[in-house]
Amino acid sequence: MSKAEVGSTVEVHYTGKLENGSVFDSSEGKPPLSFKVGDGKIIPGFENGVIGMEKGQTKQIAVEPDEAYGERRDDLVKQFARNQLPDDIQPEVGQQLQMQRPDGAVFNVFISDFDDENVTIDANHPLAGKKLLFEVEMVSIA
Repeated sequence: MSKAEVGSTVEVHYTGKLENGSVFDSSEGKPPLSFKVGDGKIIPGFENGVIGMEKGQTKQIAVEPDEAYGERRDDLVKQFARNQLPDDIQPEVGQQLQMQRPDGAVFNVFISDFDDENVTIDANHPLAGKKLLFEVEMVSIA
């Protein structure tokens, strides 16, 4: 197969950056990322961006929030009394926690702020609302 298409299994090296240039993820020093194009296991903008790439090609892919982790939602930010946290948790900004919905489903949140009385948690993905810039190298296509 000469070009990546839906159904191809690809291996890519990548570096993901925010618009300010800070790196949020990279395969540098690791095995390449392997996935089947069209399976929906990778954010849509990245997956769509590799379609048409050839082995050995490098490409910059810009992914808008609606093709990545969505826009930030204010309704996913909640404040709780600090005494509702388990005693063994000392809050830190950026700390990840798991919460459980009434239906038993578990989801990740992070602490975005706290003081002596309250803790603010955010269930948005940390990259929600951000444009993502990827430098991608196609390693293999099968």
